Amino acid sequence: MRINNNLMAMNTHRQLGVATNGGAKATEKLSSGFRINRAGDDAAGLAISEKMRGQIRGLTMASKNAQDGISLIQTAEGALNETHAILQRMRELAVQSANDTNVETDRNEIQKEINQLTSEINRIGNATEFNTQKLLNGDRASEYTSKSKIEFDLTGMTAGEVTVMGIEVNFSTDISTTANAIKDAVESDDILNEKYTVTVDTNKVTIETKENGPSDGMTVDLDSATGITSKDVTRTEGTKNDDGVLQFQIGANEKQSMSLEISDMRAAALGITEDGTDPKLGVTDGTSNEIVEQALDVSDHTKAAKAVTTIQEAIDQVSAERSKLGAVQNRLEHTIKNLDTSAENLQASESRIRDVDMAKEMMEFTKQNILQQASTAMLAQANMAPQSVLQLLR
Repeated sequence: MRINNNLMAMNTHRQLGVATNGGAKATEKLSSGFRINRAGDDAAGLAISEKMRGQIRGLTMASKNAQDGISLIQTAEGALNETHAILQRMRELAVQSANDTNVETDRNEIQKEINQLTSEINRIGNATEFNTQKLLNGDRASEYTSKSKIEFDLTGMTAGEVTVMGIEVNFSTDISTTANAIKDAVESDDILNEKYTVTVDTNKVTIETKENGPSDGMTVDLDSATGITSKDVTRTEGTKNDDGVLQFQIGANEKQSMSLEISDMRAAALGITEDGTDPKLGVTDGTSNEIVEQALDVSDHTKAAKAVTTIQEAIDQVSAERSKLGAVQNRLEHTIKNLDTSAENLQASESRIRDVDMAKEMMEFTKQNILQQASTAMLAQANMAPQSVLQLLR
């Protein structure tokens, strides 16, 4: 028998410490609701759940971003709704002015309203904002900063025809003549000549946009030509500046965004004004009284009738822009639903890793609590054991 080292008490004390620690951990989990409160609880699980948390919070914010995007679109589309109404009124006025039952005085009064309505379209375009950002003045549209061009070489051509932007040019015995025929064909077409410049260098033909812009419509078909050394058509697209285009972050990670381009919806961009400062046709930017351009002239039948067509084209342009905005809004509404569903499913996955099973942990807590009570009782008994040595002293 030994009294200096009470091994039973030491063992019981150690077991009591284990039970106490186990009970403390169970209490912490039950009170916090988390199975993992520190990395030591489950190192791998902690890393996985933290990554999931980042995704969940990112998806939630992306959903809010999409909602903000819808608000922006509604602001722009609401403004264009009024632009539409103004254009419809202008069309009505142009039709009225085209009727020769009106005298000059009548048409002058109609012209005044046309001028004011056109100025209001400018005001809407210049003043419509969302969070201090202009929406309809062209700032949110992409802009080409260089010209586009196509180049092809007719060297070796012996037969057939060349089709350039829908115009067929038949083979000539003199290749350079064929090349010049292409130039003449484009320049004799009013619509094409307004947009493109054709340059001929021996057998090489270069077609370039007259203004900075895309290569849309610049087509060349050499399939029907024979003997050409190469039927390759070199296309150089104009450089496009997309700095102003809106980017909506609709995902939790990089490169999960969508872009929205809003065209210039002011009078000049809609084609219902022209350069000039004639007071009779004067149009302002809508924010001041300074005349900056001229409205459509409806002073006689011919001009008014032409204005009807021009205004209709503007109406179609606004309709197309509103349709585009509506399509993007519908897309964002589906995006929000998808993001919310993904966040919910990911939250469920994170919960299975991070959250505690309360029923299971309550069992563990009860177990550790009973062990603590039993260990405390046994420690008291173990501490009394050395007293039996006193019986030997009697």
